[in-house]
Formats: sequence, structure tokens, C-alpha cells
Amino acid sequence: MNLFGRVDPGRRPREADALRDELDLARAEVESLRSENAILSAAFRSAPVGLILLDDKCKVLLRNSRSTFGSHVDVLVEGAVQSICTDRVAAASGETGSERPTTRTLEFYGPPQRVLALTGFPVGEGRVLVAIDDVSERVRLDAVRTDFVSNISHELKTPVGALALLAETIEGCDLIEDVRPLAARMVAEAHRAGGTIDDLLDLSRIELAEPEREEIPALMVVSEAVARHRLAADRAGLSIHVDVDRDCLLFCDRLQVVSALANLIDNAVKYSDRGGEIVISGGVDTDTGVVEISVRDQGVGIPSRDLDRVFERFYRVDRARSRETGGTGLGLAIVRHVVSNHGGDVTVSSREGEGSTFTLRLPSGGST
Repeated sequence: MNLFGRVDPGRRPREADALRDELDLARAEVESLRSENAILSAAFRSAPVGLILLDDKCKVLLRNSRSTFGSHVDVLVEGAVQSICTDRVAAASGETGSERPTTRTLEFYGPPQRVLALTGFPVGEGRVLVAIDDVSERVRLDAVRTDFVSNISHELKTPVGALALLAETIEGCDLIEDVRPLAARMVAEAHRAGGTIDDLLDLSRIELAEPEREEIPALMVVSEAVARHRLAADRAGLSIHVDVDRDCLLFCDRLQVVSALANLIDNAVKYSDRGGEIVISGGVDTDTGVVEISVRDQGVGIPSRDLDRVFERFYRVDRARSRETGGTGLGLAIVRHVVSNHGGDVTVSSREGEGSTFTLRLPSGGST
């Protein structure tokens, strides 16, 4: 109104414009909040770890798909989540002095074996965010690394220690006849240490390298592997019989598969008695279309309790015989990694005193 009590005709349009501006601003803020909420929701859903958001009463407000694991695991996870939330709410209310993230570790012995790491964080207004990280593979790799360091230290320490002892003994020898057997033992221990290092390098190369595949006759690969151990077999009084389909083709990394087969033949030679026969057969399985190559011996065999572990690094069924034959305990681990690199598999069947059969299943020629 003006001084004479009249309404200013321009006031209402100005007020309407201001209201429209405020409404537009509010709409823009709402749209911005919606956009941010959509981004946060998408990030919450696609997070690489499980996430559970709880209120100050420890009631679940949000959770993503990675926070559920199925069966009895979820029951224990929910219990741990509630425990973490309770601790965080107590910390926020001043009942406890710790403001550090609250953590829990859950271990499940399976199968499959699983380890979950849970961490709770305060996120304002009494809410608690619990992150659930499946660290099973990390824990497994740490265990493998620890075992590897322990095993390789032992495997190399034994021959190196023997070499040092033998060298000290030679220092005190006056007669050449006394030196010869000691020198022979030193050569054997040196070869043993060198064999362990060679196998470690071979295993490392196979684990890290992608197979360079080519189409190649299976018989050619088998023949190359047999050639590596033909002399050792002859010296041991063993015969090697090859029965591989000439038309059978492999699609594989030649060097890797030759290495795998050579390790199987080496095992057959070392654990067979004089006069035995090693049979290597191969062909395409008509049902699956994959190539099967088997190495069968008539050796000492493997106890049933050891069949599940023979492909582990440094695992030996008969440690005394392995020391005698110079085995490193890495050969079957190399075999397993080769077939894994090719998307295949390896199985073993055995009976004590009757021998063992190892069977490789690998892609046939023309596979991709």
C-alpha cells in the first residue's frame, strides 16, 4: 500500500516473481539432492565389499547384495553386525571412550573355507555403517606365502648344509680314496639344490606367463617329454610304452605341456621298481571333445589319504624315498598349474603296491 492506503499495483507481480524464483531454487536443490542420492545409492549397491547401514537402534536401514552369504554364515554375520553397532552406539553416547573403528573377524572352515573382516564406522545422527570384506583369498595367499618361505628355506638348507659338512670332511682327508665318495655326495647334493631352484623358476614362469597356444600333435608333445627321461628309465630297468592317437591334436603351449608330462614321467621313473612298465596313452574323449593323456606306472602307488594333497608344493608321500631319488616336491604342483593355465584338469587314481595313473585333460586342436 502507498501512503494514501492504496495497494501498489507492482507489488503482487514482484512477490510472485520472488516466489517463483524461490520455487525454482527449491526445485533445483531437490533435483540436486535426488542426483546425489542416486549416485550414492549406485555406489552403495556396487561397492566391492558388503555394506550395511543401521540406525541408532541398530535397525538395518540399507544393505547391498554383497552383505549376504547364504545359509548359516548370514546368521553369524548378523550377530557380529549387531555387536558392532551396539559398540558404536555406546561409543557415540559416551559410554565408552574409544572412537576407533570397531572390527570383528569371522572364520568359517567350510567347505569352502571363508574369512570375513567386519568394520563399523559412525556416519552421523547415530547411524553406523558396517563394511564386510571377504578376505578369504588374501588369507589363503598369505598362508601359501608363509608355507612357501618355510618350505623352500628347509629344502635349500638341507643340501647346502650337507655340502658344507662334506667340504669340512674333505679338508681333513689325506687319501684320495677317502675323498672320492665324499666328492660324489657333494655333486649329488649340489644337483639336488640346483634341481630345486630350476623347479622353482619353472613353477614361477608357469604361474605368471599366459600360455602361448598353438595347434600341435599330441604325439609330438608326448615324444618330447619321453625323450627327456628315456635314459633314466633305461638305467632304472624300466620300459616306456607310448600309445597316442596320431590324429589327436592339442591346442596348447607346447613348452608348458611338455614340462607337465615330463614331470609325470619323472615321477613314474622314480617311484617304479626295476622291470616295470610305464604306459602313456592319449586320444580325444568323444563325449567331451577334450584330449586325455594318461601316464600309468606299476610303481609303489599312493595311499588314499595322500591323494588329495599330492599336487601341493613340497608335499611328498614318502619323504625318505624322495630324498633318495632327489625329488623336490614341486613336480606335481607344476603339472596342476599347467592344466589350470589351459582351462583343463588333472586327476590321479592309485592303489598302494599296484601303481598310479595320472590323467591330463586339455583343449583339443581348434579350441579357443
